[in-house]
Amino acid sequence: MAQQEQPAVTRFRDYLRINTMQPKPDYKKCVDFLAAQATELGLAYKVVESAPGILNIFITLEGTDPSLPSILLNSHTDVVPVFREKWSCDPFEAVKRDDGYILARGAQDMKCVGWSYFEAIRALLAKGWKPKRTVHMSFVADEEIGGQLGMKLIVNRQEFKDLNVGFALDEGIASEKDTIRVFYGERAPWWVKVVSTGQTGHGSQLIIEDNATLKLMKVINKFMDYRADQEYKLIHGIDGRKVELGDVNTINLTMLNAGVQFNVVPQDAWAGFDIRVSPRTDITEFKNMLIEMAESEPGVKLEFVTFFGSNKLTPIDDGNQWWETVSKVAKQHNIQLEPEIFPAATDSRYLREIGIPAFGISYLKNVPILLHDHDERIHEDQFLEGIPFYSSLIEQLAEL
Repeated sequence: MAQQEQPAVTRFRDYLRINTMQPKPDYKKCVDFLAAQATELGLAYKVVESAPGILNIFITLEGTDPSLPSILLNSHTDVVPVFREKWSCDPFEAVKRDDGYILARGAQDMKCVGWSYFEAIRALLAKGWKPKRTVHMSFVADEEIGGQLGMKLIVNRQEFKDLNVGFALDEGIASEKDTIRVFYGERAPWWVKVVSTGQTGHGSQLIIEDNATLKLMKVINKFMDYRADQEYKLIHGIDGRKVELGDVNTINLTMLNAGVQFNVVPQDAWAGFDIRVSPRTDITEFKNMLIEMAESEPGVKLEFVTFFGSNKLTPIDDGNQWWETVSKVAKQHNIQLEPEIFPAATDSRYLREIGIPAFGISYLKNVPILLHDHDERIHEDQFLEGIPFYSSLIEQLAEL
């Protein structure tokens, strides 16, 4: 006889079935679902349209002392595109296999976290809990495409300022070890375009003064030399100290464009780079270094397609009550933590930029890292195991 599914798992699978895939996420259906769940628990909510059609929802459990800075449980609702032919099932059916794995886009990134918050609050309310600090759950849009129309705009709105947030939890990444990774900072994401202009000419010529492509190649080589230095440090360490990806800077050439015809030397050429700047790096000095590398060549300009000027860290020492509480809860649940700098980017950077401390934690241990991958999945037992952890963490954070 088949075992009856836990209601928390059923609700989680319902959430996963809402297709919020970029570039056309169904935010209306998602927000309506979350609003109905909030109403069922007797929680107040507010829908915020950060840009036309970009819907976000804030769900609130008011504390007994609402004058205290609140706790924000943040998650994003959008998910990345899929290659359907590479999946073993419909990525928005939330199929549960016989072995207990739930397959769906967003199973790891990051609907599992958002729904764990919901189920943790549900469990706390069931025992009559009333927090000292107000607790907000935020389900925000557009994180997967940079948060430009989501959290970047939200943090400057009066609705967000009125939340009086003192600390936030957000997403992490799965750990393939028996640990939970805690991200206390992240690298600043930049997209950079290097544009070179020069003289055109016939493709049969050898000497063409002010050759745009040759100048661009010089800049590319400078960037790649720097990249090689960072790669060496990642592999071999710095001064005998092992480093992680978040401790170094990355420069990747992602786009190249030049030319109109095979026998015409281009008069302009450009290259695009994805750059991530570690909090270990002085962001102003690094920016100036890149500009000098590029613009020391005549007729070459560096443009920032996207620029984020902060790579603040949230302290992880005994003087930080938020870190002390996370560490204490982990010990209570026999969990080993691995503090790291997030190698990519999350909405937490917008929170840290305005002075809100934030940790990224996903309860995913002993599992392969499958965010953005085919057959993204989470085991139902792992999902259920995370709920009491989040319940303890939320409860103790809100009582500080």
